Amino acid sequence: MKALKAAGFWALIAAILLFALFPFYYAILTSLESGTAIFTPNYLPEAFDLSNYTFVLGQGVFGRNVLNSILVATLTVAISLGLGLTAAFALARIPFRGRGLMLMTILSVSMFPQIAVLAGLFETVRALGLYNSHGALIFSYMIFTLPFTVWVLTTFMRDLPKELEEAAIMDGASPFVIVTRVFLPLMWPAMATTGLLAFIQSWNEFLFALTFVSSAEMRTAPVAIALISGASAQETPWGPIMAASVTVTMPLVILVLIFQRRIVAGLTAGGVKG
Repeated sequence: MKALKAAGFWALIAAILLFALFPFYYAILTSLESGTAIFTPNYLPEAFDLSNYTFVLGQGVFGRNVLNSILVATLTVAISLGLGLTAAFALARIPFRGRGLMLMTILSVSMFPQIAVLAGLFETVRALGLYNSHGALIFSYMIFTLPFTVWVLTTFMRDLPKELEEAAIMDGASPFVIVTRVFLPLMWPAMATTGLLAFIQSWNEFLFALTFVSSAEMRTAPVAIALISGASAQETPWGPIMAASVTVTMPLVILVLIFQRRIVAGLTAGGVKG
């Protein structure tokens, strides 16, 4: 009976891994093929041709588009974590009337679909003179990354011992010192988790990047991939598209592998008390 349960468990794990990893595996497989070989179904490598990667990275502005994505996502995460940390301190450690309502209001902002706020946000971006700039993307991305960051960091900061804050106050520490010197070292797991999730959301965002940026040099990678096309399905450069997709996906995979321990610690923090 135990052997049957174990076999069923590992079969389920294998099915989940196959479902999750096969699209990425097939994208890598397709990116290494060219010509008519792309339209011939195969599930094992039959060639190792890097011409698609050479074409994508060596021609056009796709390399710059990737750098744009890195810049925008990194700045969005940095600003979101900075503002989220200070807001979390106020919402978690400073009692004031309407604190719970304010936290729910902040979280509710992220529940609106992007298309619902697109028109108003577009007018705001134009009024601020940010159209066709990285600032437009950072500003628009923070509407969705900042509420999530504030919510998670507030929940985490509530579980930190009050004695640490009281001891710092007794030593004459200011609120800024308490946040940066006392709480920040303890919040790295939560910061890593929220930061990575915000980075992934900013990295993969498409609608705002397509709407608020018009020049090829300022576009982010997802938009650049979407604009790679041909006159028909047979002429569509699927090899370069897959090579570009793999190139864009690899940084996220590397980040997850680097921060996986902190991510797990951040997700499970506060789950057990005692």
